[in-house]
Amino acid sequence: MNLLRMDNVSIVVEDLETVVAFFTELGLRLEGRMRIDGEWAARIVGLPGQVCDIAMLRTPDGHGGIELCRYVRPEVVRPQPENAPANTLGYRRVMFAVDDLEEALARIAKHGATLVGEVTKYEEIFKLCYVRGPEGLLIGLAEPLRGS
Repeated sequence: MNLLRMDNVSIVVEDLETVVAFFTELGLRLEGRMRIDGEWAARIVGLPGQVCDIAMLRTPDGHGGIELCRYVRPEVVRPQPENAPANTLGYRRVMFAVDDLEEALARIAKHGATLVGEVTKYEEIFKLCYVRGPEGLLIGLAEPLRGS
């Protein structure tokens, strides 16, 4: 068995339109939307009677993807604490490479994104930061500094 690729990361949201707008402003491309329901879907996720609206987004290079899910039923379960810090167990953030960090920050600020800490440099390789986007989503941004 050989791992072929990572297809996507799933993120559960309440306001699908707001989060789609945020990620498309960042540069992801909306591939499509659909409603997922039925017995086959319920068996996969272990939620009998589940109904979910999804939006599939893809990075410009076509390799990375995000599946945004808005559950119609059952109701979403809220994490505690709601805006968990970076050292909380489990999936914490998605990191994106950008060609201009300051421009990316300015663009997504229009969608409510705020810096978590500050913009820093890792040696002379990357400029990095974490931001909180809509619904408290934690996103990492990295700008290569030497053609990385």
